[in-house]
Amino acid sequence: MKLASLKSGRDGRLVVVSDDLAWCVDASSVAPSLQRALDTWAESEGRLRELAAALGRGEGAKEPFSEEACSSPLPRAYQWADGSAYVNHVALVRKARKAEMPESFWTDPLMYQGGSDIFLAPRDPIPLADEGWGCDLEGEVAVIVGDVRQGATREEALAAIRLVMLVNDVSLRNLIPAELAKGFGFFQSKPASAFSPVAVTPDTLGDAWKDGKLHRVLDVSLNGMPFGKANAGVDMTFDFGTLVAHAAKTRDLAAGSIIGSGTVSNRDEGGGPGRPIAAGGHGYSCIAEVRTVETILSGAPITPFLRRGDRVRIEMRDDAGRSIFGAIDQTVAAPTR
Repeated sequence: MKLASLKSGRDGRLVVVSDDLAWCVDASSVAPSLQRALDTWAESEGRLRELAAALGRGEGAKEPFSEEACSSPLPRAYQWADGSAYVNHVALVRKARKAEMPESFWTDPLMYQGGSDIFLAPRDPIPLADEGWGCDLEGEVAVIVGDVRQGATREEALAAIRLVMLVNDVSLRNLIPAELAKGFGFFQSKPASAFSPVAVTPDTLGDAWKDGKLHRVLDVSLNGMPFGKANAGVDMTFDFGTLVAHAAKTRDLAAGSIIGSGTVSNRDEGGGPGRPIAAGGHGYSCIAEVRTVETILSGAPITPFLRRGDRVRIEMRDDAGRSIFGAIDQTVAAPTR
């Protein structure tokens, strides 16, 4: 089952989307918003699946589905917590900051709590007030959970995953070192993120959803050129069950909480830090990583951070080449007042 929120008020209008992303059907008879559906999942899931089945059979009223008309599936959320499940990415970024890599990072997930009061729509511009802040894209996978009790096991956490989607977790890299030096974490360096137009139930992903990981290639392009093709199921040190359980170690998680994977990152087959696509590698899901590799290889970064006018596209496809979640497709622009 695929769900989306069309732009309408603060929380959007819930629709069920066809598998090919061509059509949708209004789901307000079940729940006015995705958050409401998640709050009442025991009652709403079956009714939403009935709408999805009818849509698949070509029955009932339907309307063309437009990714441009979508907000993020949850235009705002009670919680957005982003992990760093791909420790290869963490190691490279810390190396760029000349920060040591504690051994515990391989056994205990990193996680930060991001702003969730406003998310960018998947086709909204990325507002950038100052290019000197070092704006970066971060292609990720995220899950939306139902209620999770404090102290939940990995298996209980996996069972609580309701939906899967993609993320562009925007980062302002040049603001990060000073914030972390204060010893109190990210804030100004983590502006609003954007999520894919569509969120899907894990069963819809078939064999690609296995052991709490999404085993598909994340396509990232920058200004129309291939930038990253890392497999989200490879080199993921901590699966989503582990990440959700980590978030719930000391607190309950409310239905509608979003947990992110962190930047998808693959090591090179030869064990190196990864090569660009043009050199036969998997490329990168963020600019900071390629800048680190450039520094390792040539002594200095070459690729600039995002500037106004740059275009970022993040998407994932099935075996037939069809988009699964729709595309995050954003252009960097000056903020509108």
